[in-house]
Amino acid sequence: MAKNTKRPQARLGRPPKDLAGDVKSRILDAAQQVFLKRGYQSASVDEIAAMAPASKPTIYAHFDGKEALFEAVIARIITGLTNFEDYAPRGRTVPDKLTSVGTELVQRFLEDTVGVTRATIAEADRFPALSRHVHEAGRDRAAAAVSDVLNNAAHNLQRGPKGPFGTKRGLATAQIFMDLILLPMLMRALMGEDASHLQKEVPKFVRERVNFFLAACETDWGQ
Repeated sequence: MAKNTKRPQARLGRPPKDLAGDVKSRILDAAQQVFLKRGYQSASVDEIAAMAPASKPTIYAHFDGKEALFEAVIARIITGLTNFEDYAPRGRTVPDKLTSVGTELVQRFLEDTVGVTRATIAEADRFPALSRHVHEAGRDRAAAAVSDVLNNAAHNLQRGPKGPFGTKRGLATAQIFMDLILLPMLMRALMGEDASHLQKEVPKFVRERVNFFLAACETDWGQ
C-alpha cells in the first residue's frame, strides 16, 4: 500500500519560526515603513499585514484600527529618539558636554524624525493631539538630558539654585538650548536640504550655538 506523501498545508496567517518573534514589534516595524513611505491616507492595513507578516485579525487583536496603529508607531519613534537615560555626554568641560549632548540630539532627529514630523504635520487636522504630543514629547524629554548637564554645571561652578542652570530654572533653560540648536537644523531638513550635507555641518554648528548659549547665560548670571 502506497504511503501518503502529501504534506499538510501550512496554516494561513502564521509566520514561520524564524519570524515568530514579537508579533507586536513586527507589526509596528511594518506599519512604520508603510506610513512613512505612503502617508496615513494611502497606507493600508493589507499592505502592513503582508509586510509584517501577520494576519489582519492578528493586527486588530493588538490595535483597534489604523488610527490606533498610526498613533502607536509615532509614540514608539518619539520614545526611541528621546531616550537619553543611558546616555553619558563626552568631555570634561561644560561646553564639551553640552556640545556632545547637542550633537547627539541633532543627529538623532536628522536621521529619524524628519519623516515622522512630515507625517504628523500632514495629519495634524485628523490627529491634533498627536501632533502636539510629537512636538512636546520630543522637546521635553530631550531637554531633560540637557537639564542634567546644566544642573551638574551649576553644582560644579557653585552658582547656587538661583542661577540659570539651577534646579528651578534648569528645564526651562534646557528648552531654550533645544530651540537654539535643534529647530534651525530640523527646519532646513523639512524644507528639503540633503540630510548628509546637514550632518557634516552639525559639529561646528552645535559648538557655535553652545558658545553663544553659554555667553548669554553668563550675562544672566551677572544681572
